[in-house]
Amino acid sequence: MVISNRIIKRIEGLQTVSTISKKLGVGRKTAIQYVSFLRKKGLAETIHGGRAIRSYRISRVPLIKNGNPGYYETLNKNSPIKIWEPYEHRIIGRKISVEEVIAWGASTRENRVHVAVLALFNKVRDWSRLYSWAVYFNSRRKVGALYDVARTFMRVRRMDGRIRKKLLEAKNEERYMLPRLHSKNYQDIEKRWKVFIDLNRADLMRYRGFS
Repeated sequence: MVISNRIIKRIEGLQTVSTISKKLGVGRKTAIQYVSFLRKKGLAETIHGGRAIRSYRISRVPLIKNGNPGYYETLNKNSPIKIWEPYEHRIIGRKISVEEVIAWGASTRENRVHVAVLALFNKVRDWSRLYSWAVYFNSRRKVGALYDVARTFMRVRRMDGRIRKKLLEAKNEERYMLPRLHSKNYQDIEKRWKVFIDLNRADLMRYRGFS
């Protein structure tokens, strides 16, 4: 397949398969083939959007990224729940671990991030590292609460008992994951961790089909 520079110019920028199809007057299958070709040439990258809608950043010159994947990209690579990246975040000189992403995710005020990080507890290899990052982001109780929520609907790796105890002993942390929101379904977890959770069973329905 060969795509002329004139065609690429017409779809340059942020696009979806639907907008590419409409702008070029081609079918969905052909639009997908165009995206695949451009990605192989380094002229397109996938941007995960809300409601599982994929967008693509298309350029006439190769997209060169410096450093290593940031929080959102690392989260998207490790969770079936994809997050729209509000900005491009790159890390220079080191790679982000799953443990760091969990602690960061728990500290954010983004419900969809809280849902997405639940899947990462199955990939934790170093509970001490997770605790250290939770201290750094001041999210120890939130991390513990999210872990317990994950255990209610998926199989996760067993947390080191010593780490769990240290998480429970955390003090001087924000009690709300999202301002003024609390859970209708996980009040026992809220009481245990002394933190108000912005998740309910309905939020976890997003995992249906990925188990």
